[in-house]
Amino acid sequence: MNTTTDHDAKMAEMTFASVYPHYITKVERKGRTKEELHQVIEWLTGFGDDKLQKLIDEKANFAIFFGRAKLNPNAHLITGVICGYRVEEIENPLTKQIRYLDKLVDELAKGRKMEKILRQA
Repeated sequence: MNTTTDHDAKMAEMTFASVYPHYITKVERKGRTKEELHQVIEWLTGFGDDKLQKLIDEKANFAIFFGRAKLNPNAHLITGVICGYRVEEIENPLTKQIRYLDKLVDELAKGRKMEKILRQA
């Protein structure tokens, strides 16, 4: 699926710090924890709590955020629709990575088991 150049540019420039509080609110509203959110983020990106906080403090945009990430080798197993896009069909690599994160947060908020979210089973 093709996203527009403008859409991809907006996604790249959006700061992780601006989206992160929404992730926390979304998962906590559904009975999940900030710690579980961090576990999901670390699985996808390799960022532990300290590195994540550093990226938030420096207001890193998603281009920088994912540029520094060590994407999990099983990230390609993340499939499905998020924000109207089928993740596996997104052609722009950065937009796909951002939507991977969105999809994992969505699965966490929907109560999916952690081993399924982390593509372990």
